[in-house]
Amino acid sequence: MEIIYHPRFEKRLIDILDYIAQDKISASVNFATELEQHILQIPSNPFQYRKSLYFDDEQIRDMTYKKFTIVYEVDIDNDELLIFDIFNRNKL
Repeated sequence: MEIIYHPRFEKRLIDILDYIAQDKISASVNFATELEQHILQIPSNPFQYRKSLYFDDEQIRDMTYKKFTIVYEVDIDNDELLIFDIFNRNKL
């Protein structure tokens, strides 16, 4: 299953990493590395995370990592996983 990163996800992730790096660069690097490891595990079981609270669609899932929610869509027909958003779930 191919993982595709939406530009919105990429921009928000960069903003999050920049914010973390203001305090400690190594924490920002660790966050990015660990998040990537979690995302790379999704294709082996794409429905392991709950149905999204923000969309009424079984194909859209919410992965929680630390205090962030990563929203992704499973496209079985095209064998793709679209990672389209990341946000701090406590700041909605």
